[in-house]
Amino acid sequence: MINIGCHLSSSGGFLAMGKHATELGADTFAFFTRNPRGGSAKEIDPEDAKALVEYMEKEHFGKLVAHAPYTMNVCAAKPDIKEFSRNMLKEDILRMEYVPGNYYNFHPGSHVGQGAEEAIPMIADALNDAMFEEQKTIVLLETMAGKGSEVGRNFEELKAIIDRVELKDKIGVCFDTCHTWDGGYDVVGNIDAVLDEFDKVIGLDKLYALHLNDSKNPMDSHKDRHEKIGEGLLGEEGIRNVITHPLLQGKPFILETPNEDDGYKAEIALIRSWMV
Repeated sequence: MINIGCHLSSSGGFLAMGKHATELGADTFAFFTRNPRGGSAKEIDPEDAKALVEYMEKEHFGKLVAHAPYTMNVCAAKPDIKEFSRNMLKEDILRMEYVPGNYYNFHPGSHVGQGAEEAIPMIADALNDAMFEEQKTIVLLETMAGKGSEVGRNFEELKAIIDRVELKDKIGVCFDTCHTWDGGYDVVGNIDAVLDEFDKVIGLDKLYALHLNDSKNPMDSHKDRHEKIGEGLLGEEGIRNVITHPLLQGKPFILETPNEDDGYKAEIALIRSWMV
């Protein structure tokens, strides 16, 4: 079995997110660690965070998959943006320790014309600066669609980052079905081959979580446009083949489809019906 959930607003605090997830039929969820389009971060109430941890244990939740803001780019060409981003990364990893033992996912970054070969060492250096031995959080690099100058457009680029990270037991990958499909991997026609390639390049032991999204675009389009489950080019069959795959059981799956609560509730129920 898998854990299934969606992105939730953190405006009401930690415990409120847990209860909101339960209302939607979820047993995991994702949330932005701070303003996704900015850099401001809400002050954490330690008691509220503790209440969520206790609630998750009581309700048998899977791992949470927190998400960094979209503005974070630790391989930016502009020094001020790069420094701003490195500080956000460091702060976010510390903030995640209020809900220990979960995942922190981020887009590796955009090289903005510098080239991936220049950006990859910058990303690894930022991670090495931010991560620490005692942290309970696993940091996840997200598979990207390859739009523009995104780094992480293939498994080899993610592997190159991981190879340079010092704390190997605290780094992994979040596999986004839309991004990976848009990036040129045949998630629909041959998920076995895709996972086999992932295993050969990175290692399936590094695949900790998945973003479950259909795609508006054909394979290898490098466009990154999410669609509701079953309404895109992955289709119900493609999504079903992913969530029922024996190598992916026991992992948290996070919906990032274009939905409100009612839509997420329906998709969560649909996915659960496929797991019977």
